[in-house]
Amino acid sequence: MNKPKIGVVGIPGKWSTEVLADRLEEQTGFRAVIDMSQVELRLDTNQLMFHDLDLMTLDGLIIKKISEVYSPATEDRIHLLSYAERSGVKMFSPTHSVGNLINRLSGTLALQQGHIPMPKTRITEDAEQAFATVREFGSAILKPLYSTKARGMMILQQEDSDEAVRDALEKYRQNQSIYYIQQTVKLDGRDLGMVFVGGEYLCTYARVGDKDSWNTTINSGGRYELFEPDAELIELGRRAQACYDLSFTTVDIALTDQGPVVFEVSAFGGFKGALEGCGIDAASAYVNYVLHAVGWQVSDLKESKQQEVKQHD
Repeated sequence: MNKPKIGVVGIPGKWSTEVLADRLEEQTGFRAVIDMSQVELRLDTNQLMFHDLDLMTLDGLIIKKISEVYSPATEDRIHLLSYAERSGVKMFSPTHSVGNLINRLSGTLALQQGHIPMPKTRITEDAEQAFATVREFGSAILKPLYSTKARGMMILQQEDSDEAVRDALEKYRQNQSIYYIQQTVKLDGRDLGMVFVGGEYLCTYARVGDKDSWNTTINSGGRYELFEPDAELIELGRRAQACYDLSFTTVDIALTDQGPVVFEVSAFGGFKGALEGCGIDAASAYVNYVLHAVGWQVSDLKESKQQEVKQHD
């Protein structure tokens, strides 16, 4: 069997994309970082081209990052990849799973149907209902349907005036089709990223927030630390990610005064939290999982490399 050729759909130059491509190249000798903005589907020839590379000829594609910013256009890119998937190219994660998580609403509904504890959440198109919900919740967060790393989120405080709340709701709706409103929860200054590879638990890290920011994201000055969860918390993370069929993911969990809640399950998940918080090379773990899934054992790759060295000598 020839060495597998696995491409990485990602953002060229971004650390998580490049480190994943590095780990694949170390194992297989093949490297391809695919920018979806430069991909062309040729239905007349049954090709999915990225420059001179036909993605239909690959053994698999790892969807590390399908776009820099989530938007409805991101779903168009998923449709292109699903064409290759239906033709036999293995996708990590499957396109239907990624598609369910690009839109925050569909991802939330899957968690709700899986009976996963979440903060109180209301969704409506009606501005007056949205206003009443914010006032009922006291403090609330408006979340865009397409966003990552808290981008575009707006926090409304209990002490905000009615006029300020209405202004915020109007501003939010200018770029959103629907109000997605979530009640704020009391954190201890951190939330958790629980990492799973192929549905198996790998590790958990904490994102510790900057005291000057309302969220704990690294973009807002947070930092990573190791966290050792108990079996019950790991089981919660396992149940949350099991609502989807994901090859690699991070489950965002918050420890609150009313028990743990799940904020979201990532469509892709990053590697830096596991590396800096847990000291674990999650990219390597993911590559080993993918190579096994396409029918190639890591030991086979090592043996192949040794044979190449002998032939060269």
